[in-house]
Formats: sequence, C-alpha cells, structure tokens
Amino acid sequence: MTFIQKLQHAVSASSSTLCVGLDPNLSLLPKSVKADFSGPEEQVIGFCKKVIDHTKDFSAAYKPNLAFFEALGSQGLSVFQQVVDHIPEEKIIIADAKRGDISSTAEHYKKTFFDQFNVDAITLNPLMGFETLDAFTADEQKGVYALALTSNPGADDFLKKPFEGFDMMGQFIASELSKKSVFLAAHLGMVIGATQAELSKSVTELHPTASLLIPGVGAQGGSIEELAKALENHTGIPLINSSRGIIYAGSDHENWAEHVAHKAEETKEKLSIITERYV
Repeated sequence: MTFIQKLQHAVSASSSTLCVGLDPNLSLLPKSVKADFSGPEEQVIGFCKKVIDHTKDFSAAYKPNLAFFEALGSQGLSVFQQVVDHIPEEKIIIADAKRGDISSTAEHYKKTFFDQFNVDAITLNPLMGFETLDAFTADEQKGVYALALTSNPGADDFLKKPFEGFDMMGQFIASELSKKSVFLAAHLGMVIGATQAELSKSVTELHPTASLLIPGVGAQGGSIEELAKALENHTGIPLINSSRGIIYAGSDHENWAEHVAHKAEETKEKLSIITERYV
C-alpha cells in the first residue's frame, strides 16, 4: 500500500481529516497523571496512550513531536517508540522532527524514523537545499511533509520573502516539490500553516496534488472556515493538526481524558466542511 493509499483509507475510515499532535509537555500534564505515574518517562507514556485511546475514533493521524520526547534525555527515544507502537496501525503516523541535513546524516535520520520507528511520514526542513529530502524519497509507502508556509510569525523572515521570481519562497518550494514528485517513489507533501490561510492558496496551487499537514487551528487560532475556502480546489488530501487545543482540553480535571475525547470529536465535526471533499 502506498502512502497516499493509506492516507486515503485513514481519512475515509475515520471520516476525519483530524491529526492529533502529541506534544507531552511535563509542565502541562494533568495532576492525576503525575500522581498515577512515578517518573517523567512513565508519565509521558501514560498520558500519550490515554490521549490516543480517547481520540482514535475521531482522528485519521497522529503527529508526535520529537522535541518533547528528546527532552526526556537518554530514555526519550524509547518513550517515543512505546507511544508510536500504541497508535493503531491504520492511522497515519507523522514524526514531527523537522530534520534538514544532507548526505550520510540525512540517510541516518531516514534509518531512524523510517526503518527503526517505522513511521509513515516525517516533517523536513528544506532550507539547506532539496538534497535534504533525497534520503527519504525511495519508498512509496512513506511520505515527506516539507516546510513550505509555516504558521509562526517567523515565516516572514524567509518563507514569505520574494525568491527566484516568486512572490514568496514558499511558492518556490511548492513549485520545486511538484516537479520532483513526478520522479520519486515517496510522496512529497507540504506543511502549510492554518494561520496563513489567506496566503496558502498561492502556495498550494503550485503543488495541487500534495498532501498537506496543516497546523495552526485550535490553540494557535487558525480559522477552519478560511482554511476551507483556501482548500476549495486542492486535490491533495489535507491533515489538519491540533495539539494543545485537544490534548490539554481536560486541564487538571480528574476526568481529563473525557474532555480530550469531547474536544477531538468537536474538532472533527468542525472540520467536516473540509473532510467531506476527501472521504
């Protein structure tokens, strides 16, 4: 099964384009999680597993953010593995690693995430050049989400600046990814921020078949309605990510996981104006 086939199946089976971001910040974990588990590693594992259990009926994908696992120190990647193993196999798993290096370094990042952890896709930063993608593009079962127009204010520094005849560097990235996608086995998708919805169409139209990973809804304030308009003619399947807005919806309530489930279901329903085009 190719990456796109699995992505289509995940969206259709769940009737959802929701991607749940797993950002286990120790300072934000519910008090009951800290009481139930003795150390930070066990707290993160217990928290993430419960989030997965309570959101899997409403999501098509999960995006564990490597920074929060690596911050645990020497056991961080073991924790990451246990969390990844708990995600149902029919879901898309995206390692939010934002790696971007070349040659044997990139090859070893590929071995880490595709061969060892066996995730379906990875986020990559192409600003060292498109050769940073090469190591990840040989397997049709895998996907790459290259940063093209991110949701943070710093997108103004590079991605929204004019470049190589385009109004924005993000447009240039999209155009080059579209050209490369014709010849490569892995799927080349893009990261497009929901907070940049008004600009995203000028980027996505240059790579219309790209699957999209779209952060910025929920806690970052991106508008689902504006995003729906921007995606009207985009054929590539989007995954709309929400992290903090879902996984910390229960705050310190004893029944925090029920709040997480409710928020995931609510977000799935709000995304239905987008999802209905892709199921």
